[in-house]
Amino acid sequence: MEPRGNRRDERGRDAPIFDAAIRFIEEYREGPFYVNVWGHISHFPVSPPPAYAEKFRDVMVKEADFSDHMAEKWSALKSAGADPSERLRRYLGDVFSLDEDVGRLLARLDELGLTENTLVVFSSDHGPAPISDKESDGERADARLNMLGYAGGQRGGKHTMYEGGVRVPLLVRWPGKVPAGRVDERSVISGIDWLPTVCAVAGIKIDSTEFDGEDASAALLGREFARATPLFWKTSNPRGQIAVRSENWKLHLPYRNRGEVELYDLAHDAGERKNLAASRPEVVELLSALAQKWNTTLPTEYIKTDDKQD
Repeated sequence: MEPRGNRRDERGRDAPIFDAAIRFIEEYREGPFYVNVWGHISHFPVSPPPAYAEKFRDVMVKEADFSDHMAEKWSALKSAGADPSERLRRYLGDVFSLDEDVGRLLARLDELGLTENTLVVFSSDHGPAPISDKESDGERADARLNMLGYAGGQRGGKHTMYEGGVRVPLLVRWPGKVPAGRVDERSVISGIDWLPTVCAVAGIKIDSTEFDGEDASAALLGREFARATPLFWKTSNPRGQIAVRSENWKLHLPYRNRGEVELYDLAHDAGERKNLAASRPEVVELLSALAQKWNTTLPTEYIKTDDKQD
């Protein structure tokens, strides 16, 4: 038996998680199964084995190739005396190890003859995290400088409700059911839609009124999907910031009554740069009322545990 510890040193940090998922699939391949693989990449700390970063040794950062939303990260690296190219190579190496493990899982499905009968969905929980200044010394302080996730032209990231924080990758594979190579830039779906969507794909009848989400299986299967209900966001705090999206309109209410109301037309301004609140007061009024009504349905207090597993 190969020593597990050595393999972890040489492989990406999510490899053991994918090993467990593959073993589960092998065990239950004769019947229906459902598997969630909760990977940690590219969650902090990003610190891949050197061999993975080395794969990107020719990558050189050109700041002009990135949107101005990355300026804060470049500034943090320069203040710390870090080489942006070296740090980006580490980030890319970490992500590559995830690609490698996803590839292993898909290959095993192929080998087991399960590909044609298995829906595979890849997604993320939120957009890229910032370079935190909470780590002051040691390996963790060094690793924070590798947090070079990039949301393209989208504003914000983790901890924000701008599109850079809530718009995430979604890849779907199901040969014969999902059109290969199709790109859907119109459908608006959310994590809250996942359960009713999976039930629909599996032929399980549910009472849709008991779910916040919608059956978005049409989008997954390559058909038109028009969302019928708004999407809402709020941090886990009774006084947390609230945002709402209805069709192509996105409204951000002021955080703790500080700042200003922000309204964006995502169909023409996905980067949320032009605030239309002053010119479209009727939309602000409508979405504000929806957000406040939704907020009344939420808890008035949240339980925080000592280990932060909340």
